[in-house]
Amino acid sequence: MTELARHVAEGLARNPKTLSSMYFYDDAGSRLFQQIMALPEYYPTRAEFAIFREHGAAIGAALGGTAGESFTLLELGAGDGAKTKLLLRELLAAKSEFTYAPVDISAGAMSGLVATLAQELPALRVVPVVETYADALDQLHTQPGRKAVLFLGSNIGNFHPADRLDFLRQLAAPLNEEDRLLIGFDLRKDPRRIRAAYDDAQGITAAFNLNLLTRLNRELGADFDLARWQHFTDYEPLTGAVRSFLVSTEAQNIHFEGLELTVPFAAWEVIHTENSYKFTRPQIEALAAEAGLRVVDFFTDGAGDFADVVLAAR
Repeated sequence: MTELARHVAEGLARNPKTLSSMYFYDDAGSRLFQQIMALPEYYPTRAEFAIFREHGAAIGAALGGTAGESFTLLELGAGDGAKTKLLLRELLAAKSEFTYAPVDISAGAMSGLVATLAQELPALRVVPVVETYADALDQLHTQPGRKAVLFLGSNIGNFHPADRLDFLRQLAAPLNEEDRLLIGFDLRKDPRRIRAAYDDAQGITAAFNLNLLTRLNRELGADFDLARWQHFTDYEPLTGAVRSFLVSTEAQNIHFEGLELTVPFAAWEVIHTENSYKFTRPQIEALAAEAGLRVVDFFTDGAGDFADVVLAAR
């Protein structure tokens, strides 16, 4: 049984039913997310771009990218690398001796990134890694030399709080004193702006969420009829959590040929597919301390919508 099959069998047996957002990112999902990042409602990408444009040199220096230094720059969830290219250019301009190791679960997204990097930054040393985060973290433990690890976007917000702490502790465990992390955190702001970013007027986010069902049809022989499902999202300002769901619009049974499994759904029953938490600076500092990390630098865009935080082992 594949990892996806095990996850689906376990997740759809829960109450409420749950599937992980990590499975959004097949090739089609990765393409849809590229479209989401260009939407007018989706502010996080623009905000993080602004941080890298304004503070790229300082971020590079904070990661240890000074002339003569040698290190590995490992990025978890590299995607198309658009923001990272700003940092890569700063590091190359500073004559840093480094190797870029982008990690992504999507082979399609990775091949596209490697091709564009070869064209745009021919001097860059690239060692692509098509793996899950878990496998990449296992490799990080055996990675020799100094390391700088990137986890950009608002991906850290997708973890449940307990899982988030565990993940940060996994990141912190193999770090030496001179190693660095750079993690993107979406900051709290107008709740209406946050909710709109996850329920855009064009329906691209809905298509992204529903694509998970298409993937299950293809890979596990499921028989989801997407016309019988809706995308729904809400935002809870007290906890800072955006929650996304797939909603069954009628009572139905879903068959998984590949699992020899039938899952009943009541009318308006949901599958919880994603969390996206938003943070304050005190929360970030407390989370870092609990994970055995300390804040080295805290970079924000001009509007204070987003933060890229440089962390080190305590």
